[in-house]
Amino acid sequence: MPVTDISHDIEALTLTITAEFAAPVQRIWDIYADPRQLEKVWGPKEYPATVVDHDLTPGGHVTYYMTSPEGERHYGYWKVLSVEEPSSFSYEDGFAHEDFTPNTELPISTCVSTLRATDGGTQAVYVTSYKSREELQTVLDMGVEEGSRSAIDQIDDLVA
Repeated sequence: MPVTDISHDIEALTLTITAEFAAPVQRIWDIYADPRQLEKVWGPKEYPATVVDHDLTPGGHVTYYMTSPEGERHYGYWKVLSVEEPSSFSYEDGFAHEDFTPNTELPISTCVSTLRATDGGTQAVYVTSYKSREELQTVLDMGVEEGSRSAIDQIDDLVA
């Protein structure tokens, strides 16, 4: 299982996920840089993702939806803030309406993804920051820890 640690800090308003992959940094980077590969790991297995738009450059956008087992679509977006290929990227992550406009009734977070070479492959650290305790608690109650673990753990099969 790639995810080695998930922690949340209510005081710092962060959720941090650490994962280890038996693949080089560039291979893990390529998953996020390629919309077809990203679709295979962005949502949990039970909620597969479909990437509609994908521009992983500063100022770019990634739009997607995840489909529930019942066929219901859940829309989201990234607004890309920074990119340092192949070591890191940051983005605003939010829920969206069907037309991909931000759904401001749900939390919007800032995510920083960092990839670092290790002896056996790559360590990824994903830090997500929220504006308030209530927003962090909302996504925790929605199952973000379990969903993220399920999604990230799919990367092993993709790089095998």
